[in-house]
Amino acid sequence: MIRPALAALAAVGALALVGAAPAFAQGQDHVGRGGVVFVQTNELGGNQINVFDRGGDGRLSLAGNYPTGGLGGAAAGSVSDHLASQDSLALSADGKTLIALNAGSNTVTSFRVHGDRLQLRTVVGSGGQFPNSVAVHGRLAYVLNAGGTGVVQGFWIHGSDLAPIPGSARSLGLANGDPPNFLTAPGQVGFTPDGSKLLVTTKASTSSIDVFAVGPDGRLSGSPVVNPSATPVPFAFTFGSGRLVDGEAATSSVTTYVIDAGGTLSDPLSASDGQAALCWIVRVGDAYFVSNTASNNLSSFTVDSSGQPALLQAVAATTSPGPIDMAASDGFLYAETGANGTVDEFAVNSDGSLTPIGTVTGLPPGLEGIAAS
Repeated sequence: MIRPALAALAAVGALALVGAAPAFAQGQDHVGRGGVVFVQTNELGGNQINVFDRGGDGRLSLAGNYPTGGLGGAAAGSVSDHLASQDSLALSADGKTLIALNAGSNTVTSFRVHGDRLQLRTVVGSGGQFPNSVAVHGRLAYVLNAGGTGVVQGFWIHGSDLAPIPGSARSLGLANGDPPNFLTAPGQVGFTPDGSKLLVTTKASTSSIDVFAVGPDGRLSGSPVVNPSATPVPFAFTFGSGRLVDGEAATSSVTTYVIDAGGTLSDPLSASDGQAALCWIVRVGDAYFVSNTASNNLSSFTVDSSGQPALLQAVAATTSPGPIDMAASDGFLYAETGANGTVDEFAVNSDGSLTPIGTVTGLPPGLEGIAAS
């Protein structure tokens, strides 16, 4: 049976620290150092990266547009969430390489980053169908292909060029089409902070979090440890307090887990925001912000030292229709909204609340993928 929040997700076609007050990343009165935000347009006729300069006040201004050399995609049944995933655009930790996914042409593009300018370096096959999420750890990248059986494919990053790793592809054993349905497409691929494991969420396909071991040669274990999620439809994740912090859409919950050395998840601790279709999650200091795409808002959580999540604000901010992927930098939060094609801008206050500071308009509906430096 589809639970209420999951039903709301289908209807729109998108799918606290205890005791002392937590210390958040920045206060409202801070002055940012400037930076760059990258937004993937995911246009079916030709994918592009829009590059924005970030002012000291957090507001964005367009600096340039760069074609990826591939096509955007749209998951079956999607409206606001065309890629149905988190991290379809990824920036390397050193800020020098940007990796974009072309779901409509089954390719991956890498750029060399020169401040607010991009230099196209490689366009290579993704190793499967409908690439929708990419993870980077050091010189290693893995792309999640959401169509068909679901395939993760590894790449080495040489400079900012991508080279497929022979023998690195692993199937998730799913049964999706090409394009996949937005509810059953796997949602995210990501490394543990130490790079020793690679995780994939399968959303409504199997409601599991699959964990592969990563070898020194960049290849994965032959098969993953398949962990049922504590609540249905695990979508997007991050890490904090030594635990996996996972957004689970069916009950609009955040669940944290311990990951043991063998890849088994244990000690699940959950809390719901009471909204509809919690899917994306990003950490800013000690706060975890989530996008509720069927409620058109963002919520916030904290996680205490035991790993227990607690709702900080059920509605930390309202957004334009269909909030999806987010990125954060220097105490500012940016949320894409797929229905209208906007990026909503927020300052993160010292108490973990959000102050709206503007909205970037004029982007295409169906955009997805955002990264910030």
